[in-house]
Amino acid sequence: MANAAAAERPAERPSLTLTRRLRAPPEKVYAAWTQGPQLAQWFGPPNMKPATLQAELDVRVGGRYRISFIRDDGEYFEAGGLYREVVPNELLVFTWAWHSTPERESLVTISLKPDGAGTLMVFHHAQFFDETARDNHRRGWSSFLDKLDAFVA
Repeated sequence: MANAAAAERPAERPSLTLTRRLRAPPEKVYAAWTQGPQLAQWFGPPNMKPATLQAELDVRVGGRYRISFIRDDGEYFEAGGLYREVVPNELLVFTWAWHSTPERESLVTISLKPDGAGTLMVFHHAQFFDETARDNHRRGWSSFLDKLDAFVA
């Protein structure tokens, strides 16, 4: 019977966790994640065409967001989802899915804690479709978070 129960349990999906000590208080980091004009200044890959990022954010439980940009090669990208938990200056939990693969929805949790004059941010992205998606997102998020640190500093 134990084997039957194990077979019914869904397989653990890949996830990633990135921890950053940012040189700004939690309020400033939270604003960078939740205010569209601020997000547009740091979010996106290094090969993004300047001024193409659009961010529509309805930051409340049940609110939706949509972020889009165009890469230097002209390819269009759009991601969006739903905010599940919102605790100002402390916690954001939202679903994440690329417009091109909505069936591959994943979950992002961002926790912010005061750390001296700065913020300890723990970024957790869970429920990836596979390891390749996780690894691609790790590269992307690492680049984005480097830009976030420079923006809030």
